[in-house]
Amino acid sequence: MTFGGEVKNELCRAGLSRKCCAQAEAYGVLLYCNTFCGSEIRIVTEHEAFAQRLPALFRKAFRLSFDRLPEGEGKRVFSIQAPDKLRLIHQTYGVDPEALALHINFAALEEPCCRAAFFRGAFLSGGSVTDPRKGYHLELATSHRSVSREMLALLREEEFAPKDADRKGNSVIYFKQSEYIEDFLTAIGAPVAAMDVMTAKLEKDLRGSVNRRVNCDAANLDKVVEAAQGQLEAIRRLERSGRLETLPDKLQEAARLRAAHPEDTLAQLAEQCSPPVTKSALNHRLRKLVELGGQVEDI
Repeated sequence: MTFGGEVKNELCRAGLSRKCCAQAEAYGVLLYCNTFCGSEIRIVTEHEAFAQRLPALFRKAFRLSFDRLPEGEGKRVFSIQAPDKLRLIHQTYGVDPEALALHINFAALEEPCCRAAFFRGAFLSGGSVTDPRKGYHLELATSHRSVSREMLALLREEEFAPKDADRKGNSVIYFKQSEYIEDFLTAIGAPVAAMDVMTAKLEKDLRGSVNRRVNCDAANLDKVVEAAQGQLEAIRRLERSGRLETLPDKLQEAARLRAAHPEDTLAQLAEQCSPPVTKSALNHRLRKLVELGGQVEDI
């Protein structure tokens, strides 16, 4: 099952104890479903848990049943066309069945619990979320432009920070940042999914940190190897010219140790000096050898 399917499974386990919250959730479902107009309500879903929740949700919210229930597998279609049922639902939300555009009735969403339920219904009906191991994207899509614009304002009132766009005739509200997705999923009743997003982000950050450290270590190793090669080349030039044996004992010792241990670090070479010296002191001697070797090359 996809991550989005797991999120909806978790949301569908939320209880239906309060009528006001059931009506708010059903409101979100209706404004983001396939058809909600004066003559018909039609909700289409392929999600099994949501399909099982819908009849119980509408019984709790309105004490009514669907006129058409799904048959078989695949896409499940729930439909209401009976005028008396449609009239009850329209009156519940103050919907004018003759109006050209739907709007959110904010008076039906005054309580924080009802707003959370409304967001949950909207996500169950018209929402999707990407697997956080692949990317961060959660969206709510509806064909009702006014509803989407008002949903955007409502989410911002709740201190969320979504963005909006138009796509293929739908108005879309979306989140692209993991922390906003975590907060939204927690608010609508999916804390386990929110924790999955957080865990995926931590794993990505850890892998990124390890990769950066490995790349940094590799770059440092390349620099060490390059420096050692330069030192060895300078020592060879000094040997060929006969100048190496004329240098101070400390420089001759540094040259001998580097030639004998070309892969050792400065710290390792410094410990082998007699007496041992600091890494800085040895580095100074090797730099002097490189400088002198360069002078031999210029002659």
